[in-house]
Amino acid sequence: MPLRAHRWRHIAFFRRTLLILFVLGQTAVASYYLLWVLPYHGGTWVEIGMTALFAILYAWIAVGFWTAVFGFFLRLTGGDRHALLRRHSEEILTATPLAKTAIVLPIYHEPVQWTLSGLRAVYRDIERTGLIEHFEFYILSDSRDPDVWLEEQRVWAELVSELGAEGRLFYRRRSVNLNYKSGNVADFLRRWGRRCRYMVVLDADSLLAGDTIVRMVRLMEREPGVGILQTNPTIINAESFFARIQQFANRFYSTLFATGLSAIQMGDAAFWGHNAILRIEPFMKHCGLPKLRGPGIFGGPIMSHDFVEAAFMGRAGYEVWLETGLGNSFEESPPTLEDELTRDFRWAKGNLQHLWVMLREPGLRFAHRMAFLNGAMAYLASPLWLGFLVLTTIEAARMTLAPIEYFPEGHQGPFPLWPEWRPGWALILALSTFALLFLPKFLALLDALCHRYARDFGGFLKLFGSVLLEIVISILLAPVRMWAHSRHVLVALFGLSLSWAGQNRTEETTWRKALAAQFPGMLVGGCWSAFAWSLDTMFFLWSLPVAIPLLLAAPTAVFISRRGPGDALRGFDLLRVPEEKEPLRPMLADARRFRQERGSSDAWPPFEQVVLDPHLNRLHQALARDHRRGPRRKHLETAVARCLADGPEVLNRSELSSIARDRQSLAALHEGAWRAPDNSYWGQRLRRKSLQGSVGSLAQPEGGAT
Repeated sequence: MPLRAHRWRHIAFFRRTLLILFVLGQTAVASYYLLWVLPYHGGTWVEIGMTALFAILYAWIAVGFWTAVFGFFLRLTGGDRHALLRRHSEEILTATPLAKTAIVLPIYHEPVQWTLSGLRAVYRDIERTGLIEHFEFYILSDSRDPDVWLEEQRVWAELVSELGAEGRLFYRRRSVNLNYKSGNVADFLRRWGRRCRYMVVLDADSLLAGDTIVRMVRLMEREPGVGILQTNPTIINAESFFARIQQFANRFYSTLFATGLSAIQMGDAAFWGHNAILRIEPFMKHCGLPKLRGPGIFGGPIMSHDFVEAAFMGRAGYEVWLETGLGNSFEESPPTLEDELTRDFRWAKGNLQHLWVMLREPGLRFAHRMAFLNGAMAYLASPLWLGFLVLTTIEAARMTLAPIEYFPEGHQGPFPLWPEWRPGWALILALSTFALLFLPKFLALLDALCHRYARDFGGFLKLFGSVLLEIVISILLAPVRMWAHSRHVLVALFGLSLSWAGQNRTEETTWRKALAAQFPGMLVGGCWSAFAWSLDTMFFLWSLPVAIPLLLAAPTAVFISRRGPGDALRGFDLLRVPEEKEPLRPMLADARRFRQERGSSDAWPPFEQVVLDPHLNRLHQALARDHRRGPRRKHLETAVARCLADGPEVLNRSELSSIARDRQSLAALHEGAWRAPDNSYWGQRLRRKSLQGSVGSLAQPEGGAT
């Protein structure tokens, strides 16, 4: 029998209350210990500040710890019997008819061939289920560079032809991309959302198995009260050392964390923006994103839409579930530390904006408000840790350089306050903090033994070695992330214009980029460690776990970005994940093969291909419109004339886009280029192309571009 909403809410309330009691109780004990470790036992403003920051950070870590513990014990007892998927037998789900579902892929300046090859693999996998007629596919482009979106249109047309997907695989590019990804999806829903009952959202690096998608649709059909159903994506296809570390940690530890998180959130789960299915009608009705009306960062469009949409869906009375039993949901990791930190720079502002939504939006459920707070803490924790270290340094300096204060500032009472040191208590406190951070990793090892899946990760001994290696790397990277995230929060909150090294978009990080990006943190780490040495030997030793990773940040970033160490570890079966064991499931094998097939692209810029190739020119004319009205006519005629005379380099991106969107301009450019004199720009390009061989022909599809 389905679990009624009021019943699961009672169970969720009990579980959340238990979690809060564990977290607050443990934090109270740890904070009490810290007060008695400090020399004046909280008798100074510095020590009060240290204790307050410590309590916030300890509680945040404890939430993650107890979530993993909940997950471990649930798995030990056979899983969560109140999970959404447990409500219906496999026979009932298999007999459930499907409803029309849109597979939506929003893209913005992605690697075109690579990204759409992944969509091709998803399409083929749904075909294997024999139920492809229930699905439509939409590529929703926000790309602004004409060389990118012209390539997108060409590859889309090839896919329509190869897959026989006429009338099923669509492409649409917005001419004005307001409100980022959420605006892209919202524009699609306004135009075509009523064609389907459900929408499965993918990211550029998403791979979601056909049978998983079918089960998601059937589960939504059986549960009309569910508005969003989120899978638990796992990372695959890692090559660099850094990506393999991320892949292993995600794949191995997420089993416990996702199980615990799902059990605590239940029908008030979060939406992560991809690899999920959404009920379109209530999503369109209730999940429109308002513009924030606060100061600074808390004004303007919401940058991170997913948590907010889940909260609005919950406010409307619909359930949002994270279902860990839906497997075969995949994504990919940034290849380098620099790529990850650049991505976090984009995410930090959006997550901090959620604090304004949490405080100002009425009617949101408590669990979703806590999800906002937890997401913001992923970035706020770093400046809080940094503040804690600063206060600790001030305290050490005062104890070393200043005379003992028997009546310190903030102390009240007629009697002096005698400073005391309790090194035994300090050690216990440090060990308890390390236990919160690392015990869940060893619980995951115990879970692998209990459920006998250690062999999927290379066997227990190699799995144990992989866990130790991941712990070492995470310790090395923690201070680097703390420094970077502190900067992200500072820039977001105060709108400061601080320069930082640009994102590394290659597979590996160069020494120059690593030094440019990490030098400020290396300088801070070195100066702090030197100052600690001048104060006290014990304080210097205490500073080393933070100072050494900061000093080694640049060589660490370079080393872990390399593919060589990742390949070597793969050879030793370290950091292995089950998906690396042959045979691959068909969808993953398809994605790998399709991306290899499309690995080599034409060296000619897409705009020049559209101008010169007759088949491509006809295709893009069919996709373009007539824009030669009013003042645009003269502008376009002038731009075409300049392009014919001197080539596309004399035009800016806006002018090239205007030409590429206009049917008459494309036709005029094609005819003019083929009639150009041999010594002209286009004459030389044609002669060179004839020597290299013409571009392969491409038939215009009968499917729709919207």
